[in-house]
Amino acid sequence: MINIITIVSVFGVMVGAMALVIVLSVFNGFEKLIMSLFNAFNPDLEISLKEGKTFSLDAIPLEEIENTPGVVMYSEVLDETGLLMYRQRQHIIKMRGVSASFRDISGIDTMLLEGSYLLEEGDVDFFLLGQGVAYMLGVNLNDFMNPLHLYIPRRGRTVSMHPSQAFHATSNFASGVFGIQSEFDLEYVLVPIRLARSLLQYRDEVSSLAIKLDPAANHNLVQQDLEQLLGPAFVVKNRYQQQEFFYKIMRSEKWIIFLILTFILVIAAFNVIGSLTMLVIEKQRDVGVLRSMGASRQLIRRIFMIEGIMISLGGALAGILLGALIGWLQSSFGLITIQAEGTYIIDAYPVVMKSGDFVLVAVTVFCIGVLASVLPVRNIIFTTS
Repeated sequence: MINIITIVSVFGVMVGAMALVIVLSVFNGFEKLIMSLFNAFNPDLEISLKEGKTFSLDAIPLEEIENTPGVVMYSEVLDETGLLMYRQRQHIIKMRGVSASFRDISGIDTMLLEGSYLLEEGDVDFFLLGQGVAYMLGVNLNDFMNPLHLYIPRRGRTVSMHPSQAFHATSNFASGVFGIQSEFDLEYVLVPIRLARSLLQYRDEVSSLAIKLDPAANHNLVQQDLEQLLGPAFVVKNRYQQQEFFYKIMRSEKWIIFLILTFILVIAAFNVIGSLTMLVIEKQRDVGVLRSMGASRQLIRRIFMIEGIMISLGGALAGILLGALIGWLQSSFGLITIQAEGTYIIDAYPVVMKSGDFVLVAVTVFCIGVLASVLPVRNIIFTTS
């Protein structure tokens, strides 16, 4: 009977440890996937004003930024909210004017779903639409009879009886559609920065500078160098800081799930308590023999504690190995697919296994095992001695 209870205890700890490894690995996979998607839109570093919307290029030392060790290139970026119309449909969008180097900095051309990456050809300007924007407007890239109409509010106070006089407008065709993440796809329309400045009546103003860094460079060190170079009036953000709120939510979800599964593991540890309790009751005569031979209470307590810890560590080791095996099979063969309606950029759940997660799971299970062993031993040894 005790052997069966012990096996059940080991099995319960094993399932809990396996679940922790798998869940943490899947969250790591989604985090890596989303980072790769954001990397197609967010640069390595972004320079913007700490307070304010736009700044002139004359306000920053461009040559010194270019010559900063680790900096490869930069792109000018100018953002503004506007209204995009196609035939009878309209949608509020965020216009992002970018210079030619933005393509090499972001790699957004690798995220095209339709058409090509073309923002300007001679004197002709084109739009690059997010997938959500194209869907909301029902845009057909091959419709050369109906251009898209972009309306941008005039800067400053405008008083007019006619609403159209409150906007600057342009009519252009779309060259392509990109798909990154719904947050971007439903909002952004890329345009040449010369068109954005023309609509906003700017000379050389930008909302931010997108910086591409050498992959071999120390990104944190380059960020610190640029912060010292630009002073307190400017903010230099890395990729995590550009989407700080989103990453905090993802990390919070990961650790909340970890705590929930840890609580389930604590419940499973009650099997260890029950197993030790039954073992102590069955071994009362053996305990008495050991006591008559001079064994101390501390020695007897240590024996039962080691038994409980071995049950926990045995289950933890089996669970970690099984979780690693399942994670490897999932990452290699995509056994568990995403069963939901719609089109996704991946077919199966992504998995990324990190050594730190295995150490965390092992330490967590060990601590729970020690607590599960201490409680019954402290309460039972003295009554049977």
